[in-house]
Amino acid sequence: MDFKIKNRYRLKEKDIKKIIEDLKNEFEDDFFDQNATVETGDFEDKKILIVNGEPSFLYYQNKIILTLLGVNRFQPKKKYVVVDMGAVRFVTNGADVMAPGIIDSDKNINKGDQVWICDERNHKPIAVGIAQMSGEDMVREKKGKAIEIFHYVGDRLWNFLAKSL
Repeated sequence: MDFKIKNRYRLKEKDIKKIIEDLKNEFEDDFFDQNATVETGDFEDKKILIVNGEPSFLYYQNKIILTLLGVNRFQPKKKYVVVDMGAVRFVTNGADVMAPGIIDSDKNINKGDQVWICDERNHKPIAVGIAQMSGEDMVREKKGKAIEIFHYVGDRLWNFLAKSL
């Protein structure tokens, strides 16, 4: 199947400034500056942001979220969750992350925050999602859904992004 970005257009400087500000508030980090070329486009039912030619972010529930390509490129130091190797095959098949599979997390994660998930052995990003509990609770709890996954290694967006490398 051929994947395409539709309705692609370049953003105005004021829109880029707003995105930079939103990301700074979320991650306390600068991912790119206002001189970057930032475009938006549609991939299936997702609106994505293309920074300097790379689909690095997407919109989810009116929030700007890193794609896995964006996580690999910008390597954020916050909002991470580490899962044990037993959870990896479930997460990479699109399953939500349950608390018992989490071995570490950023303690500053709040319910509703975007997070990126990596495996314990290689610390490679395998998914992104929305926290369903705080970072401290993720590590402490023995049951319950900790993260709702919406983008993971092997999904259609990942397959598209992998081809764009």
